[in-house]
Amino acid sequence: MSLTKKYLKSKPVCKVTFSLPKVAAADAREVRLVGDFNDWNWEKGVKMKAQKNEFKATVDLETGRKYQFRYCIDGEKWENDWSAEAYCPTPFGVENSVVFVDEVSDVPAKKTAKAPRRKTAAKKK
Repeated sequence: MSLTKKYLKSKPVCKVTFSLPKVAAADAREVRLVGDFNDWNWEKGVKMKAQKNEFKATVDLETGRKYQFRYCIDGEKWENDWSAEAYCPTPFGVENSVVFVDEVSDVPAKKTAKAPRRKTAAKKK
């Protein structure tokens, strides 16, 4: 399992890619990423794409926050991310995985390169 982050320069958003190894979800028909970013709702959960050795999903998350999440397998079994950045206890006697999406300080706008000025030859007299 792993989390990868790609911060956007144009807005305060980070594209976070979540992955769950197939060994953690043996014989799974469907794996969804569920967390506080989608109200812990299976129907709103992000369906993870099955790949050769893992299930993967990418979600746009607002920067400057921490998010709790878990993987829901076939709507029945819950799995944590084994490489989460932290874990948070819940009132249900389990822990949720946590990902921190740091706030990125404003990146200065790129300066547009100007084409060199054309030198015009003085008119010949």
